Amino acid sequence: MIKNLLLTGQPGIGKTMIVRKLSEIFKEFNPSGFYTSEITEDGVRKGFLIASLYGDARIFSHMNLKSKYTVGKYHIDLKGFENLLDSVFSKDKKTGLFFIDEIGKMECQSRKFCRLILEILNSEKPVVATIAEKGTDTISDIKRRRDIRLAEITPDNRDLMLKELTMEIRDLLLE
Repeated sequence: MIKNLLLTGQPGIGKTMIVRKLSEIFKEFNPSGFYTSEITEDGVRKGFLIASLYGDARIFSHMNLKSKYTVGKYHIDLKGFENLLDSVFSKDKKTGLFFIDEIGKMECQSRKFCRLILEILNSEKPVVATIAEKGTDTISDIKRRRDIRLAEITPDNRDLMLKELTMEIRDLLLE
């Protein structure tokens, strides 16, 4: 059975917007998860913010951070990210579904995240996540799973995909 819905596509295409809208549509199911957003300074992307669905936010990566963990020009606050993961996915939370934005190269720098994402995908709860178009190890392994639907988001299908995913999630939650 397919219960893990993964969105991929070019950066800036609207994947995060879809995840945020879906988390609002299904807020009555007490979803758990997080989303990312760009930090721009003078019109230039300098890093990324990470926030829980309920507003707890912190800098995830930035060009000016001091960290030994990097992806490209961005230095990653791995400890801060893992602390956010602990609060978002604490075992005592009762959730009906998960929203993850994103399964990407930066997030996969964390072994804790890699273990956690596999636990979540293996759970009985529906998962909606964005995933990098390219990647090795965890990213490519997840894309090969039989229990996922991988949907490419484009400017032409973005609005339709939001409607389709809303119906699919509703069906999964009613099973």
